Amino acid sequence: MKQYLDLCRHILAEGHDKGDRTGTGTYSIFGYQMRFNLQEGFPILTTKKTAFRLIASELLWFLRGDTNVRTLMNDNNHIWDEWAFENWVTSAAYNGPDMTDFGHRSLTDDTFKVVYEEQMNLFRERILTDDEFAKNYGDLGPVYGKQWRSWPDNDGGTIDQMQQVIESIKTNPNSRRHIVSAWNPAEVDNMALPPCHTLFQFYVADGKLSCQLYQRSADVFLGVPFNIASYALLTHLIAKECNLEVGDFVHTLGDAHLYKNHLAQVEEQLSRTPRALPKLIIKTDKPSIFNYTIDDLALDGYDPYPRIKAPISV
Repeated sequence: MKQYLDLCRHILAEGHDKGDRTGTGTYSIFGYQMRFNLQEGFPILTTKKTAFRLIASELLWFLRGDTNVRTLMNDNNHIWDEWAFENWVTSAAYNGPDMTDFGHRSLTDDTFKVVYEEQMNLFRERILTDDEFAKNYGDLGPVYGKQWRSWPDNDGGTIDQMQQVIESIKTNPNSRRHIVSAWNPAEVDNMALPPCHTLFQFYVADGKLSCQLYQRSADVFLGVPFNIASYALLTHLIAKECNLEVGDFVHTLGDAHLYKNHLAQVEEQLSRTPRALPKLIIKTDKPSIFNYTIDDLALDGYDPYPRIKAPISV
């Protein structure tokens, strides 16, 4: 994963000191591209342990068209919890301790951390056990899965972009219109988090399927490793359904940034020598990518360095 480490080095050397929506502060560049040959191994970081199970379960959640964190919580996946939690603690129905600016206070105020964890655990318990609460506060709005599988059309119906693009790859592989968009301007304001990975396109040549992703906003330390592995997995799954080999994953970034509270973690990662990439194992043949479960997917030969923890900016 030299490509990813080179991106980190480039931002440290050339990044602009910029403010951001979260108030954390970043070092940022604009416009960067990485290319991964998927024939050379599955592109998941080896310089820190990266949770393939979380990556895979999130992707399968997108592919089901789901937008409620309850499904992820049932898979012990909590990567979207903070955004749903924010919906609850800022609602008129919330009557617990003040959670104002909880994303930062939970990182800097030890007393508040205890309160934050208590409220988050209560939130998770209610999401999992209270259907009405999960419906009201677990749903993130029309985020990725909704746009991928149920984009509103002009006639009161919806468009299944994923199904359409798969059929297009199968029936017209030379098309230049194998595109899926998650950025819907009419619905962005109703999303808990507007899509960071906004648009992707597939390309077929020499019996291989390649994918290019445009990502408008890229949290390089925490988010980008997940995004690389997620879209590599998506490319493998679609290639399998379409009887193609895998080609390249091309990752094009808009605002690529390192948060200022991640710099020590980045330096630690850069001190490590990358190891050999693992191989993706798809254990079963399913008629459609929409039928896969987490138990169908695994990595063979993944031998990463230990995990490096870092705070998330909400």
